[in-house]
Amino acid sequence: MGCGLPSKQLVSVVGGVRQARNVDVGTKLWSLNGTRTVHTTVVGVSAVKARQVVDVVTDRVTFTVAPRQELCTADGWVPAVDAANTLLAWTHGRKLCRERLDIRPGYEFGYFLGATCADGTVGKNSVSLVVNEEHFAAMYAECLTRATGLSARLEPVTRPSGFLRREVPGFRVRVVSSYLADALRQYVGGDAHHMRQRFPRVVLRDIATFEGFLDGYVEGDGFRHKKWDGRTVVSCNVPFLQELAQIIGARFTPRPKGAASALVITDRWQARGTFTAEHHPLEPVESTWVAIRDVQLRAAAGTKPFTLYSYRLHPNPGFLVNGHLVRQPG
Repeated sequence: MGCGLPSKQLVSVVGGVRQARNVDVGTKLWSLNGTRTVHTTVVGVSAVKARQVVDVVTDRVTFTVAPRQELCTADGWVPAVDAANTLLAWTHGRKLCRERLDIRPGYEFGYFLGATCADGTVGKNSVSLVVNEEHFAAMYAECLTRATGLSARLEPVTRPSGFLRREVPGFRVRVVSSYLADALRQYVGGDAHHMRQRFPRVVLRDIATFEGFLDGYVEGDGFRHKKWDGRTVVSCNVPFLQELAQIIGARFTPRPKGAASALVITDRWQARGTFTAEHHPLEPVESTWVAIRDVQLRAAAGTKPFTLYSYRLHPNPGFLVNGHLVRQPG
């Protein structure tokens, strides 16, 4: 029954897409290594004739492969002809060409994340912070750049004040990066809305990162006391504050009827010995599962057979076809 892809089937190459017949030795293809997208290189190409192919219909798109081409399903590697009604590893093809950041843990990363949780906005492909204080915006921009490598700068803006009933001056820091936006949504449980975000346990990697988080979060949603060594944060997101209170060993009593609650953070909280480092990935998950709705055998029309192209790859044997992970049989 043969293996490979028909000549016009699109393959995800680094930099775009290419028809299967135009993939040469040395071409870099996209692959998946666990939940991360990675490169793999074509080290050999072969072509065979076949009378049948399989149209694989998923939640996302229909693509065509040889009947014995293996698909990465939730049940392992399965020949395409036998893969109906299962789940297939997939990543968003349009996100393959985006810049992948080297996100670095540490105080700056923690501060950036804490300030974002307090006052930031996470869009579909951007992250921004708009505040009144120039020193806060400047610190945010500096920490964002050091933690991610992205160039961030301050922009003077105005925004309406409900209390003053007029426009007030402020400062905005904004970077465009769907990779960073996806990472931030992952850190806070998938929904970055301030009332629904979870505590980002990624900041528990080390004490420096957590201290940075506390400083950034307090800068946005809290204040320092003048007469004693401590700070207070105020939020309506009670589960967020409850989890933070457990980490610093503080007592916390939510206010009733949805009113904003306060959590006191003494400067001597580390003496309680409640902080425990945890390892959580900084890179966002780039793969998921899509359902295979149907598998349809299709015969060649007339006397002209299909030409199927297959590849030997290094170091990863799998590659992406319309974002779906496939490979040649081992």
